[in-house]
Amino acid sequence: MLILETHIVTEEETPGRLIDFLIKTFTTIPSRSGIKKAIKRGEIRIDGKEAGEGIWLQSGQKIELVDLENKAPKLFLLPLEIVFEDEHLAVINKPPGFSVSGNRFKTIQNALLFNLTLSTEKDALKIPRPVHRLDYPTSGLLVIAKTASALMQLGQQFENKQIRKRYRAIVVGKVPEEGIVNTPIEEQQASTRFQLIKHGRSLHTKWMSLIDLFPETGRTHQLRIHLSSIGFPILGDDKYGDVAVRLKGKGLFLSAVEISFTHPKTGKAFNVRIEHPQKFDSFFEREQRRWRNYYQTN
Repeated sequence: MLILETHIVTEEETPGRLIDFLIKTFTTIPSRSGIKKAIKRGEIRIDGKEAGEGIWLQSGQKIELVDLENKAPKLFLLPLEIVFEDEHLAVINKPPGFSVSGNRFKTIQNALLFNLTLSTEKDALKIPRPVHRLDYPTSGLLVIAKTASALMQLGQQFENKQIRKRYRAIVVGKVPEEGIVNTPIEEQQASTRFQLIKHGRSLHTKWMSLIDLFPETGRTHQLRIHLSSIGFPILGDDKYGDVAVRLKGKGLFLSAVEISFTHPKTGKAFNVRIEHPQKFDSFFEREQRRWRNYYQTN
C-alpha cells in the first residue's frame, strides 16, 4: 500500500463532511465522483482505517489517500512513442483511437508498463499513471506520473491552471487570424483561444484552416464543442460536426502538440513539443491539389 496524499484536519476545517473536505483539500482526485469511487474502493483512510462517505470530521484526524496496489492490470502490448522520460515522469505521444484509461483492456494505462521503466525513487508508483486525459480520437502529448509526489504535484498544477497546452487542428471554414471562444459548457465557464496558421481550399468543405488552439480551461470535449459552436468544426469530428465534417477512416484532425509545466522534482520550467501528425499535411496538400485540378479542367 502506497500513501499518495496526506492531510491533518485543523480546527478551522471542522465540523464538516468527509467528501466536502476531500474535494477542497485533496488534489490527486479533483472530482466529486472520483472521490466517491475512491471511498468505495477503500482508498480513503481516517487515522489508518477505511472511511465512509457520510463521516463528519474531527480536528486532528489524519486523512490519507492510498494506492492499494492489489494487482497489476493485464499488459496491453501497444508500442508507444516516448517523447521524454526520467525517474519522475514521462511524456508520451498518444495515438488516436485509444482511451487513456477506463474499463476497456486496450487503454493507454494498460500499455504503460510495456513501454516505461519503473522509477527507483522511494515513492515510485507500481503502475505509472496518466496525469490528465485526451479524448479517444485525439492524439498527442500525454503526461505520465511515475512517483506519488509527481502525481500529486502535477495534479495540483492542473487544478491551479498552471499547465499550458497547445493543440493543432484542421477545421472546416475560413477562420479569422485569431480569436477567443467563451461559450459555457454544461453551465460552466470555458475559454479557448485560437490562432490561424494558414487557409486552404477544399472540394470537400470549400475552405479549411490549419489552426493552433490554446485551452484556458479543461472541460470535457472543450475544443471540439467550442470550434463547432462558432461554425468551424474540427475535421473528422463525428460527434459535434455535421455530415460534411465526417471523413470515413481519416479520424479526428486534432492533436496535442505542446505542453508546459513545472517539473515536479527540479522546480524548473519544462516544455515538450512535437510536430503535428503527417496526415495533417497530407490531407491539406491533397485537398488543395484536388481543388486546383478541378477548376483547371472545368
